[in-house]
Amino acid sequence: MSRSADLVVIGGGIHGCAAALFCAKRGLKVILLEKETIARHASGANAGGVRRLGRHLAEVPISVRSMALWHRIGEILDDDTGFSVAPQIKVAETEAELDTLRARVRELNGMGFFHEVILERAELRAHLPAVADHAVGGLAVLDDGFAQPFWTTFAFANQARREGVDIRENHESTRIERKDGAWHVEANGETFVAPKLLNTAGAWGGRLAESLGERAPLEPVAPMMIVTGRLPHFCDAVVGAAGRPLSFKQMPNGTCVIGGGRRGRADAGSGLSEILFPELRRTAETAMSLFPIMRGASIVRSWSGVEGRMPDDIPVIGPSTRHEGLYHAFGYSAHGFQMGPGVGELMAELISTGATQSPIAPFSIGRFAQG
Repeated sequence: MSRSADLVVIGGGIHGCAAALFCAKRGLKVILLEKETIARHASGANAGGVRRLGRHLAEVPISVRSMALWHRIGEILDDDTGFSVAPQIKVAETEAELDTLRARVRELNGMGFFHEVILERAELRAHLPAVADHAVGGLAVLDDGFAQPFWTTFAFANQARREGVDIRENHESTRIERKDGAWHVEANGETFVAPKLLNTAGAWGGRLAESLGERAPLEPVAPMMIVTGRLPHFCDAVVGAAGRPLSFKQMPNGTCVIGGGRRGRADAGSGLSEILFPELRRTAETAMSLFPIMRGASIVRSWSGVEGRMPDDIPVIGPSTRHEGLYHAFGYSAHGFQMGPGVGELMAELISTGATQSPIAPFSIGRFAQG
């Protein structure tokens, strides 16, 4: 049996679901194939940070575009995403780190972006009264925020279904070929046919691209997260550190969610990941050193997942350099959640019109063609 559409999307994370939704809103008939279940991997394992703060400079325009969508996410989706506006703050622990942050603000201002601001010592303590005494300042975006990753991805999937997207979970694509001007994707004994194909396969996106002759040296990585027991309220911001990996926030119920860059072991073949407890301990130690109150916290749960990292730590976004009607959006290198709505919207723009106003040239898969 074969089913036809205008677009087949492979991958049911936030990027696939958002792109499917925005494409359907533009009138495209869309089929989305997910080899497991919606939000099974990166979109369900991340910390839920909704941040423009500290982005790679090439990502800033797309991140800003995406943030505009986050601020009206309740108009776009019928389901709750748990999105809350909160300051995102990167704490400087030395004067040298603070000088580096000041230089970044000057560079961003020169590009025409003014969302990141420097917090001097007193301003930092006004936002983070519980921060350790040795902190000297910070870099902040005061109207960023956080959301619930599972809720958000399900909300995009549910909205896409309401717009007519045919979402097939537990449908692993086993054969992809282009013939007679269309892509033919085999999954679960069916063939799905469309003139356009979007690869949002996350940690498996590189493998898909390479199966079609496009080099994409993606490394599967395993972010690790901690959640603590409830503590008295002490933090309203999402906090990172300028000089070491950290993502920290206190939830409305008092628990603290901690992650931010230290990795476990990922196995893309099995789809499983393993927590490395010495690395997890270092994450906990960083949180305790920045917030002494955390020395009394108890860890109640930790988890890991599988995400895709590119060698230059920025994703692949844009059209194929080899095939007509093929598009990629994968390899977010453990920081793609906030960009999901924006990339979904720009991919819909690109797929339906052939162009986008967002600057996507730095993300071309063609940058890996040599070497």
